[in-house]
Amino acid sequence: MKLGLLATSGIRVQNEDLLRAGLTLPGLVRRGELIASLPSLGLLTLAGLTPPEIDLEYVDVPEPREFRVDSAGYDAVALSSFTARIKETYELADRFRQVGTKVILGGLHVSALPDEAAAHADAVVTGEGEVTWPRLVGDLLRGDLQARYDSGTASYDLADAPMPRFDLLDPEAYSRLTVQTQRGCPFRCSFCAASITIAPTFKTKPVAKVIAEIRRIKEIWPKPFLEFADDNTFVDKRHARKLMKALAEEDVRWFTESDVSIAGDPELLRLMRDSGCRQVLIGFESTSLSGLDGVELRSNWKAKQLGGYRRAIATIQEQGITVNGCFVLGLDGTGKESFDDVLDFVESTGLYEVQLTVQTAFPGTPLEDRLRRSGRLLAEDAWELCTLFDVNYVPERMSASELETSFRELIEEIYEEDAVRRRRETYIERLRELVAPERDE
Repeated sequence: MKLGLLATSGIRVQNEDLLRAGLTLPGLVRRGELIASLPSLGLLTLAGLTPPEIDLEYVDVPEPREFRVDSAGYDAVALSSFTARIKETYELADRFRQVGTKVILGGLHVSALPDEAAAHADAVVTGEGEVTWPRLVGDLLRGDLQARYDSGTASYDLADAPMPRFDLLDPEAYSRLTVQTQRGCPFRCSFCAASITIAPTFKTKPVAKVIAEIRRIKEIWPKPFLEFADDNTFVDKRHARKLMKALAEEDVRWFTESDVSIAGDPELLRLMRDSGCRQVLIGFESTSLSGLDGVELRSNWKAKQLGGYRRAIATIQEQGITVNGCFVLGLDGTGKESFDDVLDFVESTGLYEVQLTVQTAFPGTPLEDRLRRSGRLLAEDAWELCTLFDVNYVPERMSASELETSFRELIEEIYEEDAVRRRRETYIERLRELVAPERDE
């Protein structure tokens, strides 16, 4: 049996003005392109659980409508996709089924809307795939594929995680690869559509397993750049310290996502620097209390951190670790003044890199539920607009068109070539100032 593992890659901004801006301001989509160019770690992990009698092939599919299903030669396919590309993925699934290929759909979007996905699949996988994949594969081999495979309340132990099949990848096709060190998140942000959607509890992967995966990658890519596929790598500080000490022996460079709490842990920051950390993405979300209030639903933790944002950025970047500050525009409680506030914050803090997004109502999130119930969604099931750059809701303190216009104008200022250069130069100059006294000593 031949099984195709197909990942729909790429993000397409729908707003024409932003598309035109992206042609001259590549910073607009740089981070999105990096994410989209990463292979699907979920599919590679399931491949690691697949018995050798199944012939596996992994393929990134940037253009689903152009994929030739009739010549692929698959008996079955497992498809993974971003929400923004799910409709194209459904079309691809339908075409596969028309030629007799069994279709399996899974991932975040499918877990949130399994009934929607079921109309385009022979089998739908919801929740943590590792829990049900062995049974699914056994049913597939017996010709007894079931319509639904749901992990339910079962929580997969990452100590049992298989080695992802990195060997299925083309070494020339990727600039970085992903490794997961933990899953889930103890926080609950209203707009978050990350692994908390499928993982019922927060858990960490044993450090020895993480290092084994990195060493397997290094057998293929001797000097890899890694991205940790975690919602927040440093939630468990004890686990993080063990991981950093082990990473320091591996001679790798890496990127991950964090919250600002790492700035208050000098030892952890030094360990991060010495282990090869080049950049952390931190979701600051907003520069105002009105924007942050209520974003984190359990303890309003992010709102309580606002006063320490500036010092946190300086502390982290003084270690030689650049900060990619992420801001969400259009949050409830914010108006048009928020755009100038973000611009002033970016320019005054010396952030090395910036990621600007629009509040996005991903399916299955508390935000999507709230906007839907209040009638503030502009279009039902407009998943193609879930790009983080397109607007599909009525903001609380401005119109949708005002949000689109102000967002585009802020993008033009933040990603303008001279502005990017100034941020880079400011960062480098600050590091030189810090190193100079050490040399004098």
